[in-house]
Amino acid sequence: MAVDASGVTVAREPGGLGAPGRRSGPRGAWASWWAAWPFALAALPLGLLALASWFGRHVRPSADEWCFLPVVRDHGISGLIGKFWYTDNGRLGNGLLVGLYAEFPVAGHQWFGLVSGVLMLVLLWALTAQVLRRTGQSVPRGIPLLVAAMVMAVFLFATPNTYKTFYWPAASVSHTVAPVLAGAAVLPLLRARGRRGRVAALVTVAVAGVFMGTLSEEASVVALVVLSGVVLFAHRLFRNGARRFARLWSLAGMAGVAAGTLLLVFSPGSRNRRERYGAESTSMLAPESLLGSLRGFAHILATVFSTWQYVGAVAAGVLLGLVARRRTTRPSVLLPWRPLPLLSLGAAAFLVSGYLCTVITYPVFGAKVVTTERTWNDYLLLYIVLLVTAGVFLGRRLRRYRPGVATATAAALCAATVLGLVAPLVSLGHDMQVRAERWDRQDRSLREGAARGAKELPYTPVSVARMLEPFSNNGRRVWPAQCVADYYGLEKVTYSRQLP
Repeated sequence: MAVDASGVTVAREPGGLGAPGRRSGPRGAWASWWAAWPFALAALPLGLLALASWFGRHVRPSADEWCFLPVVRDHGISGLIGKFWYTDNGRLGNGLLVGLYAEFPVAGHQWFGLVSGVLMLVLLWALTAQVLRRTGQSVPRGIPLLVAAMVMAVFLFATPNTYKTFYWPAASVSHTVAPVLAGAAVLPLLRARGRRGRVAALVTVAVAGVFMGTLSEEASVVALVVLSGVVLFAHRLFRNGARRFARLWSLAGMAGVAAGTLLLVFSPGSRNRRERYGAESTSMLAPESLLGSLRGFAHILATVFSTWQYVGAVAAGVLLGLVARRRTTRPSVLLPWRPLPLLSLGAAAFLVSGYLCTVITYPVFGAKVVTTERTWNDYLLLYIVLLVTAGVFLGRRLRRYRPGVATATAAALCAATVLGLVAPLVSLGHDMQVRAERWDRQDRSLREGAARGAKELPYTPVSVARMLEPFSNNGRRVWPAQCVADYYGLEKVTYSRQLP
């Protein structure tokens, strides 16, 4: 037995799919190469993430961020948190995360993709490794990293709008980073040992729940649905010794989310928002809203189910199921996994949470919920985890039938998935570069004009990936033009078709 860098015990089985023992000569070299195949395969999705992070240098402020930047510049992060709490929407957690990157105006946007990408990858890697440990599974080195990297690849780049998922910081903190942070709250539970560990796990999930409630309404809905499922079906998932604490931990998380949500709902900013838009929006519980949400969610599912790149998540799960081996030194906290009941519960959680997320966003976006792809991510991560789990069960079945062929096929599907995501990403990177060059040119012109004492200057919309800009819709939609003026120290900016 050996312990790898991710903390997962590896069973060394000569001639098997685990890491073989050391041998001398050509056989030893071949065995060493074979043991490294998970790292070689993981290099593909990691390379995709690195490429995407490199393109991040072309990100520039847009949409809501025009309004965040002047506030943080003039009043700091606390000023933005106060603005969210008293005026905008009540999202304290959201204000904190937005303020952290807005503190470094353009540079914060450029580095956001790399920093958030590495953070999410590390958290998913740690979660994969700890789940394997707590379920009593041993795998070859590199498998947890491979699974986490493939989940990241399809989560960030299989979406119809990668820019709003990965590159737009204001959306990413609410709908991309948020569900990963919610999942990371499980880590203290998985590592809990003894009374102190359990107390720490309870405190962590409660605090994380409060923070999530003030960060993302959609991620909070998903968390509540999943935790409710654990409370209701713990007897089907956990062994006797773990059921009571699993329920207690879930209830603590639900209480935290409820407290954070109440804090948000009764904040001055949330009341102001309801007063601003309440008269124009439809109640989420109105029959027409519920039916519209159902139609919108059906359209979203059609788009998601027809996106072939999600097969990469299944393939990663198949590889995991093929190489994982049961350990006898540490019993699993889970009951023996039966595919149909577990996958049925997971599918129900995904469908229920996805529909509820659509219901709470429908009054704001209406029929456009089918094109606001960033709001899908809160429940799409659950969908991807479900696909990986289904792949694990399939891989366990395939062990009996030519496992070498199954391994090669699953690896090829992982590679094909990553390669299929490269071209759209490169195309987006080119569009981002074009926008960055135009944005920088206009930025210099506006700064120079403001330095000369100008009070009113023309502004030409410079958009990418359907992002909102001042004077969109051929100049008919003005927002957020005044925020642009504030950013440059002007009294007003006017619509122009011609870049300076």
